[in-house]
Amino acid sequence: MSTPPSTPPSDSSAPSAAPTITTAVVLARGLGTRMRAEGGAALTAEQAAAASSGHKALMPIGGHRLIDFSLSALADAGIRRAVLVVAPEHEEFTRHLADLAPSRLEVLLAVQEEPRGTADAVASAREAVGEVPFVMVNGDNLYPGDGVRRLLQEPGSALLGFERSALLRESNIPADRIAAFALIEQEDGRLERIVEKPDAETLEAAGPDALVSMNCFAFTPEIFEACARIQPSPRGELEIVDAVRELGEMRVIPFAGGVLDLSRREDIDEVERRLAGVEVAL
Repeated sequence: MSTPPSTPPSDSSAPSAAPTITTAVVLARGLGTRMRAEGGAALTAEQAAAASSGHKALMPIGGHRLIDFSLSALADAGIRRAVLVVAPEHEEFTRHLADLAPSRLEVLLAVQEEPRGTADAVASAREAVGEVPFVMVNGDNLYPGDGVRRLLQEPGSALLGFERSALLRESNIPADRIAAFALIEQEDGRLERIVEKPDAETLEAAGPDALVSMNCFAFTPEIFEACARIQPSPRGELEIVDAVRELGEMRVIPFAGGVLDLSRREDIDEVERRLAGVEVAL
């Protein structure tokens, strides 16, 4: 897959050895509340229908859907099996995957019965994943291949930490949205804590190159037991961040690069522009 315009350039330091991890879990169950909200963005009829349904991963982008680009990039990185976490009403996903007929990787569906949070979404994939390590990514984000390849080399749990200045420079995400993303605190490459929704004082103290979490993790099967131990957060959801706190240790991999985000209607035009000419190989 060729590199999208205005996305991170190739990193010659990226590992070339065979990946340790070949399974990915893609969280595609979200309610899409922000995407459903009416906005001033000019959309095609197909895009408007996808936005109204909240199925961000199925958003038409050029001649493809967003999930096509994600699966193609994961296959480029070394993934050979992808588990999409979806809602019980997943007929559109089923039809689309049948039309795609991917041969570079196996694509499975795992049903999350209720939208009970990211940790519950991961737990829903347990049977499909089995007892193997995997990477977890958001279905409405497109991650840089060099960063994902680094995660695939990890023998244990790890988190890709994006430098905030690089996200501002190379992503399509506005500064105010990035300012609300969780900050990663680490020492000697080990995760100390994840600070969700940092206030202005915390952001200033962290500095422009503070590491930001974009929900790009490598997990061992231990995460499933961690997901089972946690309680709902104050907003009533089972959060992957709380499950991460249950793990004994997690490495942090700093990365200077951008992420394409498709969480709102106004994101669609810019994501489509940056993906123009990008080849999808499935």
